[in-house]
Amino acid sequence: MTSEKLANLTLHPQLIQGGCEEVHRNPTEVQMSQIVLPCHANHCGELSVGQLLKWMDSTACLSAERHSGCSCVTASVDDIHFEHTIGVGNVVNIVAKVNRAFTSSMEVGILVTCEDLYADKQWKVCHAFATFVSRRTEAGKVQLKQVIPRTQMEQMEYSLAAERRRMRLIHAEIITDLLNSSTAQLGECQEYEDAVPAERTRVESVELVLPPHANHQVNTFGGQIMAWMENVATIAASRLCNAHPTLRTIDMFHFRGPSHVGDQLVLKAIVNNAFKDSMEVGVCAEAYQGGEPLRHINSAFMTFEVMGSDRKPRTLPRIRPEPVDGRRRYQEAIARRKIRLDRKYIFSCKQTEVPLSVPWDPSNQMYLSYNNVSALKLMDTWSNWVLTSEKNKVRLYILEENHMLCIKVEMRISVPAEQAFQLLSDLRRRKEWDRHYEECEVIKQADEDDMLYHVITPSVSKGDKGKDFILLASRRKPCDSRDPYLIALRSVTLPTHPPTEDYTRGEVLCAGFTLLEESSTVTKITYYNQASPVVLAYISTDVAGLSSRYYSTFSACSQFLEANKDSLGALPHSSF
Repeated sequence: MTSEKLANLTLHPQLIQGGCEEVHRNPTEVQMSQIVLPCHANHCGELSVGQLLKWMDSTACLSAERHSGCSCVTASVDDIHFEHTIGVGNVVNIVAKVNRAFTSSMEVGILVTCEDLYADKQWKVCHAFATFVSRRTEAGKVQLKQVIPRTQMEQMEYSLAAERRRMRLIHAEIITDLLNSSTAQLGECQEYEDAVPAERTRVESVELVLPPHANHQVNTFGGQIMAWMENVATIAASRLCNAHPTLRTIDMFHFRGPSHVGDQLVLKAIVNNAFKDSMEVGVCAEAYQGGEPLRHINSAFMTFEVMGSDRKPRTLPRIRPEPVDGRRRYQEAIARRKIRLDRKYIFSCKQTEVPLSVPWDPSNQMYLSYNNVSALKLMDTWSNWVLTSEKNKVRLYILEENHMLCIKVEMRISVPAEQAFQLLSDLRRRKEWDRHYEECEVIKQADEDDMLYHVITPSVSKGDKGKDFILLASRRKPCDSRDPYLIALRSVTLPTHPPTEDYTRGEVLCAGFTLLEESSTVTKITYYNQASPVVLAYISTDVAGLSSRYYSTFSACSQFLEANKDSLGALPHSSF
């Protein structure tokens, strides 16, 4: 990939959109370029991931401090997937910028690319999102200023940062629930005669935190802790495979407390489980000083592969877990692997691929919900919509994107945004104003913000069967006044609701509403629909301007909202 093409990459893989934007330099952006020297590499001549993590963390910290104007510390780093290794002599380019600031924390996006100076080529290595917290000043707690997005890409990252923050806040709780429910169904560990005892892979190392390991706030540098953790995890992985492993994925780093100069940092790692061509290593960092008890600083799970001479992953030995705790870690690793595969499939699945519907289950609920909301937010940031017509204060826009016809309908109503949001959130009431909804029933309430529905729509032509849809509805309230209320819809599949002969199973790629409060009594409602071929017949006539059904439908929506704005008490509380 050339430098010119790489300049158009963003920190989120979904943001590669057509169209040019005015050249703009984000004021929080910090760039670091480092040539990889032998002192930075392992014995295979590849850049140590620990060294890369240190560079990433310091670049992101500088970006956070540029925005906040005060000292900042690393609170967490989201999951990282390393797409390529980096050789000696290559140049590592790291770009970090603040995507969004909250009260005292901010999300920093980090993009890492590798450059071959001799071949004049660049390629992406990884992208990551880190959360930094501003430290108190003499005047008290810091109130961070807001980030003002200037470009379409910055607006997208700003919007998605709120959704990623939501995932972080519930991450530990959801993972715990998933592991508890999954391990109960996994049964006993399988025994293999040639399995390697897990105890053989155990590593424990201690590091004395010296001034060179500290940041400018005299705390242990977060990047240094991550580098030490990567080091012991690599040793544990090497003991299983008797070869040099390649780190592919790191689950979220979450710093639970600081450590300081003078602390002894105890690092522990062990292989939890080995699969056909990958292994999971659990690693933790604990600190103590003098005779005080150990303090838990950080923990993570790292996935390694061993590459053969053909650059393909080698088959790995099986692991024999220790009794009790070892078996628990063995089973939990299986559950985490399923979660990682689900997440990878959901995030990497291209919208032009079939099937559009992803199987839903509790293990991928969080990521499907994120993807559902993200897809709608992405459409909301597009700026190249074409206004086709306007009637009765309802505007209809269209846009062709990735061989899909995208529709946007916009109108303003004299109903407070929160009341309109509550009314539109319950899809069972949509048939009161939308003739395309014949029946709608709740299948499952996944949580307070996500609901699964079965929707039946009438046939388009006489003699045809009607369609039915299994929809995931995800709703979000705004983080601040600049965010809209949001109701996102997408198709999923459920084993309990397979297609039947009575209806043709349809699929919704991305649809939903954004509701922006313009005043205490006026709300701008925008409806989006990314039409796949299976639903195109329902809307092509309207888009072509041959009928006024779109306008009549949304005029009916406006009338429904205004007629029911004072009857929210009658809404079923089980909706969400």
